[in-house]
Amino acid sequence: MALTGFPDGPPVASPAAGLAVLERVARELATATRTTGQEVRADPAELIAGRAAITGLTRQGRVSAGGSTRLLRSADGWCAVTLSREADVAALPALLGVLGSGRVPAAEDPWTALASAALARPAHEVAGAAQLLGIPASALPREYPQARWPPWRTTRIAAPILPAPPASSGAARLDGAVVADLSAMWAGPLCARLLGLAGARVIKVESADRPDGARSGDQRFYDWLHAGHRSIALPFGTVEGRAALSALLASADIVIEASRPRALAGLGVAPEMIAHKPGQVWLSITGHGRDEPDLVAFGDDAAVAGGLVGWTGRHWGQGEPVFCADAIADPLTGACGALAVARSLAAGGGELIDLPMRAVAANFAAASLPAHGAHEIAPDGTVWCAALGRAQRVLPPRTPATAPRAARLGADTEAVLAWLGAARG
Repeated sequence: MALTGFPDGPPVASPAAGLAVLERVARELATATRTTGQEVRADPAELIAGRAAITGLTRQGRVSAGGSTRLLRSADGWCAVTLSREADVAALPALLGVLGSGRVPAAEDPWTALASAALARPAHEVAGAAQLLGIPASALPREYPQARWPPWRTTRIAAPILPAPPASSGAARLDGAVVADLSAMWAGPLCARLLGLAGARVIKVESADRPDGARSGDQRFYDWLHAGHRSIALPFGTVEGRAALSALLASADIVIEASRPRALAGLGVAPEMIAHKPGQVWLSITGHGRDEPDLVAFGDDAAVAGGLVGWTGRHWGQGEPVFCADAIADPLTGACGALAVARSLAAGGGELIDLPMRAVAANFAAASLPAHGAHEIAPDGTVWCAALGRAQRVLPPRTPATAPRAARLGADTEAVLAWLGAARG
């Protein structure tokens, strides 16, 4: 709540019971990891607000806490557009041209020009035009979201490892499992962190030429996600680099990736292009699902696509929408990804898990409120909570414990390659 609402107004409670659902995910993760490794007890409030607490982010209404995404009013509703990369900003003139807005005067703020252009078009047209140019964007659903749990789909890619008689808790385990983490930023690395806490051996895999962009951000946030993980940097543009990557993926028990399918296909390591050892679990995190491979998303616009926003009115669709927390689809997806992997391993593995951030957000947005109903928020930010039977001020984001320094880029490349050679030899 402290991260949701306008900066000059009181906090806003999301009309969905997102935290309650995340608490359920955390409980199920603890149960699943208890049978496949070391029990993981995740703090839901820390998962959602950990980055904001570390980096000092606050609520900004229709500007995301991180500042890269904005909610724009359209002709028939609202849409979200993210300009977080240099390529997104560079494509903005083309987007304005597609929307019929012409060139942006040098003195005009690009966001102002985009907001003006969006007013004349339906939300889905604005988002669609942006997506055609590779800019993350989404339209806010005009109806209350509906979704079916769980938010992931599984397909068989390898034979499962079934428990040998007499049946134990399962032959495929997290404790000691090798995780090849090809993901970047937040959702995938958070999933890897949770699996690491369950006893998995996580190997952070990066391109030597284009490492994880989170490395250039707040070091404390990067350490929180990656402390204790090995780091390998490979030249993906070379035959040797791709061969090493392929060997690592063949040896890993779990693969985490958050790439467009065609990017992995270009490296020759898309899940449908390689053989998988029995029991391997492949987690594919996308913005909108593997059946919509060309749509890109980041945490804030993916949350909007799923309808997970705050409203200045008491119920969904009332008042004006504001961003809910900080890129909330990222941590929710990371937690759900860890649960999906643990569940799959407990059943023997051998599955590809398709986990779209939009579907995760929609599931959390569709959750019904607890029996005590919505919180009553006073203008000074004091909240009456019927469940507690009292009023209290909204608490600030909870800061995670200080983590050890994460491995520098490529620090373990030689050691991991030597291990691969021994494993193959």
